[in-house]
Amino acid sequence: MKTKNCPVCGKGDLVRVTDITAELGGYVFVHNGVRCTQCGEEFIDEADSQKAIEAARKLGVWPEPLKLYRKLSEAGRGIVLRIPSDIERQLNLKPGEEVAISKVGRKVVIEPLSA
Repeated sequence: MKTKNCPVCGKGDLVRVTDITAELGGYVFVHNGVRCTQCGEEFIDEADSQKAIEAARKLGVWPEPLKLYRKLSEAGRGIVLRIPSDIERQLNLKPGEEVAISKVGRKVVIEPLSA
């Protein structure tokens, strides 16, 4: 079923699809929505989007907020990264607690060692 013209390119028609995929935290979500016949831009249905967000929250891959930006500081011979208080609360981190730090590609992963 065709709908209106694409708001991105203005040329293509938006057609209903059931195969829009999105990856988040290693999980793949499949959504219903519309896709432009010209530029391929995809728009996920609001209801599907909300279902995926709830599932991602339950899986722990949609924290609040999703992404934060911080500047690194210098301390002695190392670099310091302050962990925002909302992430500190979500992970139940305490001062003096040990964490594991690893590099995965160009990402730094920090994992609490306590359960």
